[in-house]
Amino acid sequence: MTGAEWLARTIHATGTTHVFWIDAVLRRTLIELGVLGVTRVLAHTEKSAVYMADGYARIAGRPGICFAQSVGAANLAAGLQDPYLGRSPVIALTGRKIASLQHRNAYQELPHAPLFAAVTKFAAEVDSAADLPRLLRQAWRAAMTGSPRPVHLDLNGRIAEVVEMGQVNEPVSSASPLDMRMPPHRPVPPADDIARAAKAILAAKRVAIVAGAGATASGCGAELLTLGERLAAPIGVSLGAYGLIPTRHALAIGTIGDYAAPPANRIVHEADLVLYVGCHTGDQVTYAWRIPPIDTPIVQIDVDPIELGRSYSNTLGLMGDPKATLALLIEAIGKPARDQSYATSAARSMAEWRAERAPLLASNDTPIRPDRLCAEISKALPEDAILVADTGYSGIWTSTLVDLNGTGQTYLRAAGSLGWAFPASLGAKCAAPHRKVVCFSGDGALYYHLTELETAKRRGIAVTLIVNNNSGFGQGWPNLVRQQGNKPGDPAEMLRFGPTDFAAIARGFGIRAIRVEDPSKIAAALDEAIAADETVVVDVVTDIEARAPTPWLPEGAA
Repeated sequence: MTGAEWLARTIHATGTTHVFWIDAVLRRTLIELGVLGVTRVLAHTEKSAVYMADGYARIAGRPGICFAQSVGAANLAAGLQDPYLGRSPVIALTGRKIASLQHRNAYQELPHAPLFAAVTKFAAEVDSAADLPRLLRQAWRAAMTGSPRPVHLDLNGRIAEVVEMGQVNEPVSSASPLDMRMPPHRPVPPADDIARAAKAILAAKRVAIVAGAGATASGCGAELLTLGERLAAPIGVSLGAYGLIPTRHALAIGTIGDYAAPPANRIVHEADLVLYVGCHTGDQVTYAWRIPPIDTPIVQIDVDPIELGRSYSNTLGLMGDPKATLALLIEAIGKPARDQSYATSAARSMAEWRAERAPLLASNDTPIRPDRLCAEISKALPEDAILVADTGYSGIWTSTLVDLNGTGQTYLRAAGSLGWAFPASLGAKCAAPHRKVVCFSGDGALYYHLTELETAKRRGIAVTLIVNNNSGFGQGWPNLVRQQGNKPGDPAEMLRFGPTDFAAIARGFGIRAIRVEDPSKIAAALDEAIAADETVVVDVVTDIEARAPTPWLPEGAA
């Protein structure tokens, strides 16, 4: 069979339901995919195609697949930054001009390998169709194992025509590694390592647990709660694990680090030992390695051994799948008698903070406070909803003020790329057509990929897009005003824009839209939008001066 036929039939055999691309590339493959019933989603930018594949991968538990022709490779590579940082398995396929045209100033051609080097964990050139089965299997394996991350295959031919038209002699198969789902393996540490970790944990009076994206991928919410209850240990999360346990559980203290609610960092800072579960201990979740202090004793569980002790030198590492490893740790710890005072104090601090914030969640101010918007989202989300949040203030507002049930609901967040959320929400919906998908995006983020409203309309992808519309980049606005001080000039020129009526723009795309300027109208608008079987934009006019919760740092911390 031809390379195009083999590739299309293999993608279909893996259970992949959607692919995302920008024309012109792999046209023969795309035709075959259409014959097989795989949905082809044509995006408006290469970055959007990547973000859709990323959202798809995070929900489907298998690689999301995206394509671009040679001239679009640089844009596709730029989009891979977010799935790389967010540890999401995305397979990116590009075309490249044939060898006789290389190094001769060929039109639109650049070397692709350097573009993808920083944002992939595996990359290869596919010179002929005969090489395709072997390299696709390796790319799939690399994307899914260890820390899942993007991979790149650069196919011969500007639109990959050399590979598509060549012959493949191998049969189509969905056998390993193409049958991998997250998590692909559940390794466990040696018994001696488990025993040492259990001893260290039991010797600590105050243990805090911090779970990350690896815990989410492993699906270990139940085990986290069991261990937390046995140890009387407060449980915090990175953004990648928000919603893994019920946010109102007595042990839940929410996100940790520089996106944290005020009590959370203080609680972790007070711990005698911190147990990290599938959490890569970067600067965001540790507030630049100050929460907890850098000399804190650590037990760290991760399926990727390179992460063990990366940031904290006083680490006892357990290389293993979080769910399977926690099960062994629970067995080793048993049901000890534990001092409850640390957990009780943490729960009291969280309750006091929530009570202090409650008036803002019920605020009737106009422009609308994002606090009130978040409170209404908590009430409106279906039991199995997917909430997709952009980076910056969208992540802070939602991860501190939107409550999730820890069972059927899922939280997806950007790993730092502004504008990621809306295309990612479309990909998430493609992976879960029977679940409601709600996207929370600031107006500054939405401008990046606003044109994907047309994609949602054309392909019938139904999401609720909530626009936190404050006519500017709200997170940095007060700081910029302070920096400007009395110097000549208008700081609004740097961070303010609009005002823009996104509801009117959405209607121009043929999308149903609701403009909300009165806080009492939020609930009805959300109910209408979420109930619809089409994309609905809810454009909420909010106050740029409103401040999200501020994370705690100890006195004197720089």
